Amino acid sequence: MSSDWSNVERFEFAVEDTAARVAACVARPPESEFGFVLAHGAGAGMDHPFMESIALGLAASGIATFRYQFPYMQEGRRRPDPQHLLEATVRSATREANRVFEGLELFAGGKSMGGRMTSNAASHEPLPGVRGLIFLGFPLHPPGKPGDARGTHLAKVNLPMLFLQGTRDNFANLELLQPVVQRLGVTLHIIEGGDHSFKVLKRAGRSPGEVLAELVGAIQAWGRGVLG
Repeated sequence: MSSDWSNVERFEFAVEDTAARVAACVARPPESEFGFVLAHGAGAGMDHPFMESIALGLAASGIATFRYQFPYMQEGRRRPDPQHLLEATVRSATREANRVFEGLELFAGGKSMGGRMTSNAASHEPLPGVRGLIFLGFPLHPPGKPGDARGTHLAKVNLPMLFLQGTRDNFANLELLQPVVQRLGVTLHIIEGGDHSFKVLKRAGRSPGEVLAELVGAIQAWGRGVLG
């Protein structure tokens, strides 16, 4: 991955039909291939080390990223917002990314809950300018409570989708996720030994940097394939 990129910008934007304003962080390398609107998970915001690492890793490979906060995280609360507000934030972030990345093709998604809320929003109405969805650890079920009900709305999403999942992810039993992916006819990229945060055990013999490079490479290759 090259480090030849610049321009990390922070600002705030309004969430549609609410009084909320949330922070965003944009990394746009020169001659970006496409943009990725990247939502955080339930327990940590856009500046979590994983979020920062994946965003900067993508930028180093020529992919622009638009990270943003949900209102509860912006306000320092622990409990996530109601689903309608989370989805409104996704829609507003996507519109803002279209403005900031004018002329770039866009994908949207995120880590865990952020990816699920993006897909929920897309199942209700198309997200402006979005060509596909990318999930970094889709939370198909709570830990210890296997099931696939959280994936039923995905059938209403008429977009290509990429699932990046670890084999040790306790939020997504692969025996349950794989049939969902097959029914949808979308792409699953498995990170061998990865947990819900894509951490691998030391005995796997892989560094965090190598796992990050695999994630970035999978996103880049899939995005290129979708865009032709």
